[in-house]
Formats: sequence, structure tokens, C-alpha cells
Amino acid sequence: MPDTKILIVEDHVKMADSISKGLLENGFLTDVAYDGFIGKRLSDSNDYDLIILDINLPLLNGYELCTEIRTKDPQVPIIMLTALGSTEDKLLGFEKGADDYIVKPFEFRELLARIKALLKRMPESKKNQTILKVADLEMDTESKTVKRGDNFIELTAKEFSLLEYLVRNTGKVISKADIADKIWNINFDTGTNVIEVYVNFLRKKIDKNYPVKLIHTQIGMGYVLKEIQGNAD
Repeated sequence: MPDTKILIVEDHVKMADSISKGLLENGFLTDVAYDGFIGKRLSDSNDYDLIILDINLPLLNGYELCTEIRTKDPQVPIIMLTALGSTEDKLLGFEKGADDYIVKPFEFRELLARIKALLKRMPESKKNQTILKVADLEMDTESKTVKRGDNFIELTAKEFSLLEYLVRNTGKVISKADIADKIWNINFDTGTNVIEVYVNFLRKKIDKNYPVKLIHTQIGMGYVLKEIQGNAD
């Protein structure tokens, strides 16, 4: 399931990292938060295809976070992971908005099967969403508008296409060859700097006047769009 992005909110670092590793190996993109506060911040500033949520979290517990997420996004599938396995605990999880509930310990293949089943039930409107968000950047792929915060940003057609490709692959390093193929429909020519030129155009419009930089260079590999405080590189 290419470009499917999952948020993992789990305070047990080893378990969170193990789930993330397993999902990455199965073709998913992941973000990880080790407490409820960071989980809320990530869920508020990004669009996820599915969220995995522990209940006993520091700062903001899973029931509270599930309620917060449901206020923002009634449709995103949520799987609760917990050691609390009583019927009452499960019912409370479902009442707070969870779609599924897995009791620890569990096998990763069971979690993977539950994830795939929920994603198949995802409404087409969610799969083909036209509003894309990363941090305070918002793109509307129907009206072709872009804004950061309250400021609308004018982009050319190619700039818009390049930014949309980066946004839809948030957190994933995109090679120049991929960009040349997907945006220009050409084989990448190492003798041209057209991609660097367009990335610089985007940086001047998207990042220059904002403290949180989104477009970053991975030397020798390509570009990645992700939220980082400080100067763009």
C-alpha cells in the first residue's frame, strides 16, 4: 500500500520502534510518538491513513487522545493497543472512537492483518483526499491553492505538482530520478539542474519566511519533505 502513512503512539520505545520497523518493511510510512502530547501534535499537523494508539500514555492518555483525534478526523481508522483486556476496557475504547482493539502481547502479523482490513474499509473520500496538510502547510488539489498558516502562496503548475508529490510522500526520501519521472515524465539527466532549480523555487516560496522548514536535501539521495525547526538544507 504505497504512500500509506501510519502514526504509532506508544510509550514503550522498544515496542513502538519494532512496530514501526515491521510496518516500514511492509511498505508503509510511519511516524512515532512516545507520549500522548507528541501524538496529539503530530495528529493535529498531519493527515494519517491509520493511527495505532496505546492507552496508558504519559501526559495525555489514549482515551483522551482518541477523543481529540475524532474531533479533528471522524474517519481515520484507530487501533488501540493495550494490556487492559477486560470487556469494560474494550467497550470504553470503542465509545471513545476506536475502530479496533488489540490486547498485548500480540503477534505483529495479527496487527498487520487488522491494519490491512481497516484500510480496505476506508472510504474512497479518504483514500482520494484533496486537502493535504503537513505542519501549517495546506494544499487543495482541486482548487490548486496552497497556504501556510493564513498566507496563500502562488505556485506555477510545475511547482504545484512537485510540491504535491513531496507532500504525498511526507517523510520519504524522493530521488531526482523519481521526480524527473513523475513530474517531468523524462529519464533523469545528470547534466541538468532543472530539479534543483525548481526545489529552490519552492523553498523560497514555502520555507523562506517560516521558522519551521519543510523541504530538505538528503545528500546523495534526493529530497524529503518533513517538519524541522531551523534552516532548510
